[in-house]
Amino acid sequence: MEQARKESRMAVLEIVTAKSARAGILRNPTRRVRTFDAGLHKLLEDMIFTMREANGAGLAAPQIGLDQRISVIEWPEDPDKPEETLRRYEVINPEIIKAKGAEEGQEGCLSLPGLAADVVRATFVLVKFQNRHGQEVRLKVYDWLARIFQHEIDHLNGVLMTDRAEALYRIVENEQGEVELIPLERVAA
Repeated sequence: MEQARKESRMAVLEIVTAKSARAGILRNPTRRVRTFDAGLHKLLEDMIFTMREANGAGLAAPQIGLDQRISVIEWPEDPDKPEETLRRYEVINPEIIKAKGAEEGQEGCLSLPGLAADVVRATFVLVKFQNRHGQEVRLKVYDWLARIFQHEIDHLNGVLMTDRAEALYRIVENEQGEVELIPLERVAA
């Protein structure tokens, strides 16, 4: 009952896409958050709700038209038990302190619907950020979670996955209802 009441107060925010009138915000570095209050907490809840409704793993403030260094991420610790191990991260004013390894993986983006990209990312990152109360957090993340953190932090710096792409694909559904990736172009050598 409490969860239903809480969700009824949350808003699904409009996601800015590369083709929208406000797309320019996706290309601008964001400003640091300096106020940690109830307004920020409400924004974080709305961002989580919006990300879930859009079936995303992360969402950054520029993607909802805000010039703030804020992102939210949800990812399961155990892919075999996603419901039981889902972790939520509220990431404010993040910095990548250390990065190691490199691996190519396929990414999507809520601001680039219908596209996928092969992107090389670090397999380990140490991230420093603040939580919703302004307290500093240092977090070591690996593999896909490291990829998601890097993707969302890129958004906060005005960088899109297409800027780092080795290859781009159009996501299409074939006649059998299966998803196919159609190569668009070779982006980098």
